[in-house]
Amino acid sequence: MVLKPPSKALWAAELPRAAWMVATWWRHRALLASAPRGDGRAVMLLPGLFNSDRSNFAMRRYLSGVGYRCEGWELGRNLGIRTVGHDAARLIPRIEALAAGHGPVTLIGVSLGGIIARLVALRRPDLVREVITVASPYAGSGKATNVWRAFEWVTGERLDDPAVIARSAELAGDLPVPATAIWSRSDGLVAGGICRHDGACAIEVRSSHLGVQLRPEVLRAIADVLAQSRAT
Repeated sequence: MVLKPPSKALWAAELPRAAWMVATWWRHRALLASAPRGDGRAVMLLPGLFNSDRSNFAMRRYLSGVGYRCEGWELGRNLGIRTVGHDAARLIPRIEALAAGHGPVTLIGVSLGGIIARLVALRRPDLVREVITVASPYAGSGKATNVWRAFEWVTGERLDDPAVIARSAELAGDLPVPATAIWSRSDGLVAGGICRHDGACAIEVRSSHLGVQLRPEVLRAIADVLAQSRAT
């Protein structure tokens, strides 16, 4: 089944919903404070399209606070292949360095960052402990989003390029490492149905796309996933 992009109404509501989430963030302090403690494992955060490590500041601070060694990717803004190179060739050395000192790395990617995290897990599963994607449209056509033209413009890739189609099909399947997809059916930029795939672990939240990485329910869900995999 070919999914359509989110409705214009959901798209228009993105900014107001994100603003309301930030304004009411304080209500969720108890939820965040009660998260299980981490085990010090290495975690790398990958930002979404056109974003940098700064966009993940709240997630990094929170996960560091509950007991993980949390790092950014240190590659600047995420411009897709222009930033990470073909098959993530510019990102993999950064992950290799982190894994050399702390063991396989948990990759947490927001939107396009999650797609890149899945690519790294396919290419170098020896470096990756698990993958957590947040609102990442990896499991279907990029045209089931309201940002596919922006993606093409920023990354220089074309969704109808046979190489991109083949890579997308590969990314939509199972990974050789544990993976969890956090997604929302009320996302206004990407269809929720392409942010997860059948047979894989998925956690549904109610969220806009903008600011999803700041949302308390998302932060707590990530902390819970990390705690569940602590013994593996």
